[in-house]
Amino acid sequence: MTLSAIAARYADALADVVTAPNSAVRSAEAIEELRAFAAAFKSSAALRNALVSPAVPGSRKKAVVGQVGKRLGLSKISLNFLFVLIDHRRIGSLPEILQAFEQTLDERLGFARAEVVSARELTDTQRTALSAELGRLVGKQIRMQAAVDESLIGGVVARIRSTVYDGSVRGRLQALERRLATERQS
Repeated sequence: MTLSAIAARYADALADVVTAPNSAVRSAEAIEELRAFAAAFKSSAALRNALVSPAVPGSRKKAVVGQVGKRLGLSKISLNFLFVLIDHRRIGSLPEILQAFEQTLDERLGFARAEVVSARELTDTQRTALSAELGRLVGKQIRMQAAVDESLIGGVVARIRSTVYDGSVRGRLQALERRLATERQS
């Protein structure tokens, strides 16, 4: 099983827990708590090494996570989830699991994630218009993550799951080049 399939399984299980009607923590709180822990995990080499090292016993890892979790104010559900990751030796996969968890929650709530790359920073008006158009195309509300790539010259490239919408000048020039090459061969 690939790491992304494993991450999806853990993400689904956590989503089941936090979206249950009697859950002690809301999904948004769980995301914020796990992001805070993931940030601490990423920023501290000592913490990372202690938690991923097979030489450190699981009980010691749980004690460390408990202390960090206490400082971060993590809920019992978030702590227990981290303990499960330790038990199954998956704590090093937390960033990928967290990303899969956020995507799973978005899907369950009717959102689609769009990764948008533009030649320049988008204005709020452009973001709103682009989000509305992408939402119309996929039939869902859009959660957009934007980045800048000056090599695009102009326009945007949006990726929703495995579908790419290329409205960049570079993409249009490449399409024109392919079309002209095909016409020459005919």
